[in-house]
Amino acid sequence: MTLLNGKTAIVTGASSGIGCAAARVFARQGAKLVINGRRQDALDAVVAEIEAEGGEAVAVAGDVRDEALQARLAETAVSLFGKLDIAFNNAGGLGEMGPVAGLSLEGWRETIETNLTAAFLGAKHQSAAMGEGGGSLIFTSTFVGYTAGMPGMGAYAASKAGLIGLVQVLAAELALRNIRVNALLPGGTDTPASITNAPDATAEVLAFVEGLHALKRMARPEEIANAALFLASDLSSFVTGTAMLADGGVSISRT
Repeated sequence: MTLLNGKTAIVTGASSGIGCAAARVFARQGAKLVINGRRQDALDAVVAEIEAEGGEAVAVAGDVRDEALQARLAETAVSLFGKLDIAFNNAGGLGEMGPVAGLSLEGWRETIETNLTAAFLGAKHQSAAMGEGGGSLIFTSTFVGYTAGMPGMGAYAASKAGLIGLVQVLAAELALRNIRVNALLPGGTDTPASITNAPDATAEVLAFVEGLHALKRMARPEEIANAALFLASDLSSFVTGTAMLADGGVSISRT
């Protein structure tokens, strides 16, 4: 059974990590894809992998903070594939790190724009493209600022917590059009952007991050992609307005 057969999906942040894994999973489940990231060459490689497995995908490079780019993603889905059913708004970043008292205003604004304003722009154009036909909007948030406060992550936490509020309002506004809206909250995930893969990361850093989780490990990107697949598919047909944790128990672990 292919869960997304006949569906068209947008996936942002698809050049690596969770977004790349989600693009592959969605394609294997039958979706036609419009994928986005800032690196055209990396996106082209993902498209080539999808096509090699018999799937259909097109790459549209650009910055999700650009409203014209967000409009182009939605328009591409409709013009090439006839409709838009799913949008996984996954692009984002940690932004400037450090105590709030030391954060620059520029760093704060950049993080908010990348993680929250871009989500608003995506939702604006994606929901319009979905029309009255229903669909699923998914936004990558985090447990940081939701179930835990992590020192040095003030801008990131604020942007991602704000995203959950936006999701709740969108879910209420779009329900009569059968558009479901949910936030996906991963735990630590082994991606190139993870702090455990930073140039100065040590084995001790990895052990500490893994130990925060009840499962005592980090997620593979494919595991978070499968959680996104649940929210994208009809398996979650009565799920909307949620902040769904896929965090390996980091939110409840005290061991």
